[in-house]
Amino acid sequence: MRITRALGAALLTLGLAAAPAAADSSPSPGASEEAPTSAGTSFRTATEIEQGQTATASASTGDYLYWSFPADAGRRPTVKATVKLPEAHAGQTWQIDVYDGLRRRQACQYGAQTRTAAQDAASVELACVLRTVRAWSETWANDPLPGTYYVRLTAVGVRTADLGQPVAAEVRVDSEDVGGAAAVDGQLAEPLVPGVSTTKDQEEDNASAVLSDIRPDDGWSSGWWSDRWAWTGIGAALAALAGIGGYTLTRGSGRPSRVPPGA
Repeated sequence: MRITRALGAALLTLGLAAAPAAADSSPSPGASEEAPTSAGTSFRTATEIEQGQTATASASTGDYLYWSFPADAGRRPTVKATVKLPEAHAGQTWQIDVYDGLRRRQACQYGAQTRTAAQDAASVELACVLRTVRAWSETWANDPLPGTYYVRLTAVGVRTADLGQPVAAEVRVDSEDVGGAAAVDGQLAEPLVPGVSTTKDQEEDNASAVLSDIRPDDGWSSGWWSDRWAWTGIGAALAALAGIGGYTLTRGSGRPSRVPPGA
């Protein structure tokens, strides 16, 4: 009976612990806001977009198109782009690159980062799945860290006859919550947001120095919860149940044995 009660209490505790994880998987409110309809032409003029938005832009073949988005620790961003090409064109190769807040090019785990559209093809689709963003990393490493990320979309090796032809681009960023598997024992003092160090000590005077003000809807490093907490709770509950079960099996009936009279 005691073991059953203890098991019930442990399951109730784990159910309450798992509730924040389910709440964290809700869609971002920023996805419902109006999406941008233009793109920047450099890192400094990159158009800010929220995750879950589909940004659009009209441009010409040969242009460099830039967008920026926030990515927090424990997330694995996926960047997708679609380029609608003119009716008549030669074969074109399009490429999507992603850079972090230090403008370091980040490698794609998988996805068609570079793709060649056949002659007169209507569109070309690109994708880049980044590595999981880490809360902290060694200074010599090139790991993705929390902060602003930049997306650059452009055509490479374009023929002169195709330069300047109109194209329409769509870019969307989503991310997956990896959870405790990506947790590390460390955290950055500040996210890698351009200009954030300038305003740390003089926030009021240099507020305009922040080059990117975009951030996750619930703040940076808001995902303190991970399934590592749940597994820790499960381990503690199992250890407690094992201790209770072992004590119950080894303590006996608890009644002293009868001693025969005259012994």
